[in-house]
Amino acid sequence: MQPTSRKLTTLQKAVLIRVLREFPDQEVGVCYHPSASDSLDYAQDFLTVFQAIGWRVNECAPCEAASIQSTGLAFVVREQSKLPPCAEALRDALRIYAIEVATFCDPTCNTKPGSFVLAIGSPALPEFSAPD
Repeated sequence: MQPTSRKLTTLQKAVLIRVLREFPDQEVGVCYHPSASDSLDYAQDFLTVFQAIGWRVNECAPCEAASIQSTGLAFVVREQSKLPPCAEALRDALRIYAIEVATFCDPTCNTKPGSFVLAIGSPALPEFSAPD
């Protein structure tokens, strides 16, 4: 059985746009892991949302980081526990749709203070528990 492709629906995009408009003039990067077959299309969905609200967005770029490959979605920030308010709002809005976002700190990340990179990796696999 093939996994379904990840995609933001029109309603999800509209909700994200409405939530994120409260944070004008943001800068964000979007990257994807090329080994995940749907990661570029999913990254472009987020790129569309960010551009619709006027954020300055670095175009979708491939990223080979192993930590990103194994995570469905992740925020990459420069400083530990420094998730910008706009990223917190995005994370909370995505949780409405049971979409979780991990956070990784990368001191070498080339972002300005208050900005982040949204990294799209492979879809998260469902967790199975062993029978008792």
